[in-house]
Amino acid sequence: MTNQVRVRFAPSPTGYLHVGGARTALFDWLYARKTGGVFILRIEDTDTERSSDEMTTGILESMTWLGLTWDEGPFLQSDGVDRHRATAERLVESGHAYRCFCPAEAIEQKRQEAAARKTDFKYDRTCLRLGPEEVRGRLANGEKAVIRFKVPQGAVTFKDAVIGDITIAGETIEDFVLVRSNTQPTYHLSVVSDDIEMRITHVIRGADHVNNTPKQILLYQALGATLPVFAHVPLILGPDKTRMSKRHGATSVQSYAEQGIIPEAFRNFLALMGWSPGNDQELFDTEELIRCFSLEGISRTNAVFNPEKLAWFNLQYIQKLPDEKLIAYVKPEFEKAGLWKDEFQTEKYAWFCSMLALLRPRAKTLLEFPRQARMFIIDAVEFDPAAVEKSMNDPSIRRNLAALGQRLEALPDFTHDAVEATIRGLATELGIKPGALMSGARVALTGQSVSPGLIETMLVFGREKTISRLLHIGPQ
Repeated sequence: MTNQVRVRFAPSPTGYLHVGGARTALFDWLYARKTGGVFILRIEDTDTERSSDEMTTGILESMTWLGLTWDEGPFLQSDGVDRHRATAERLVESGHAYRCFCPAEAIEQKRQEAAARKTDFKYDRTCLRLGPEEVRGRLANGEKAVIRFKVPQGAVTFKDAVIGDITIAGETIEDFVLVRSNTQPTYHLSVVSDDIEMRITHVIRGADHVNNTPKQILLYQALGATLPVFAHVPLILGPDKTRMSKRHGATSVQSYAEQGIIPEAFRNFLALMGWSPGNDQELFDTEELIRCFSLEGISRTNAVFNPEKLAWFNLQYIQKLPDEKLIAYVKPEFEKAGLWKDEFQTEKYAWFCSMLALLRPRAKTLLEFPRQARMFIIDAVEFDPAAVEKSMNDPSIRRNLAALGQRLEALPDFTHDAVEATIRGLATELGIKPGALMSGARVALTGQSVSPGLIETMLVFGREKTISRLLHIGPQ
């Protein structure tokens, strides 16, 4: 073992990276960064029938989107199969494992019979009694055998960094299979062999792996390897307190990226599902998260996924992101909407930033920016018929708006105070409420009855476009 912390995240590429896996990866990453350790990414792809390159690519892209950069890897577990098999052979030679020729069908029948009797089933160690000569002879005759671990007597006890002391009675653990009859290593053997090879010091993973830990501890002990620290983090439940699943909505990290969630917001949100800094702070930048994180702060109780809270986090981050970072995030969305112009990052950069500042308070996701920005970028006004009916049905409104356009054209300075004074002054002269004039102006400018503040909107449009739209109003 090394004194340097070495942790690993080991997803299976049988599906996209889901919320629970992402939270586990985040805890591993934070602990490595907090301790100056190493964060390793290992793809456990030995389930050849269900694993795919597409899912592996998706996992890597999701990790990158979250900002969880790895220091070593990604390694493929399948590359270590020969080593896994050699590990099993070492255990056979040392007497910690044995070959079992019992047909799987016969064992399954015994298992069903035990279930019918409502008793627990354990393999009866029939093949443990076989002598070395008989084993060699049967193998020479081409008989298929699995390799089983010989579970020793006595309890398995370990201290989990999150849950605390755990003891499992040895008699409840069946002699589990290490290598199948097709020579394919099983999960328990592969993961322990890999963790030893990679010198993993801390195994931080979901609480659904607690039951796997006693078997893996026995393997460590049989191989004479130092045990890592185990830390099993709570599960993530849906809002109805049941295991998070597709019925609760999106479960993959990729889907949240597609919904316009900011990665920093999602990371902050994930960190607080099952971990607490010990105070009421909720918003953390990356360096704060790393500094505050500890295994001791991880809760023993399951976390509940709250979509409304995620939306709140996203809104907070949208408000505080620097302009350049926000532009980098919204640019792909503007491109998808056909609204992006390269000048937004050159000569019209200041204008683009002012428009984003106007839209930030009303945007809960990145997807909403191009929707709201459309009226500022396209040349024609897209009128909502209901808005026209509501605010433009009085014949005099068009004359009043034309008069407003002329007054604004004559202003020495097109400023907030000057525009507001002009609107209120004209309304007084016309004997109407300022709100009536402003409602009509909003529809003339944006085509909608609801928009950001009218005067702020005029300033983003600029004097020329504002006056043009007031003087040349669209449909009757």
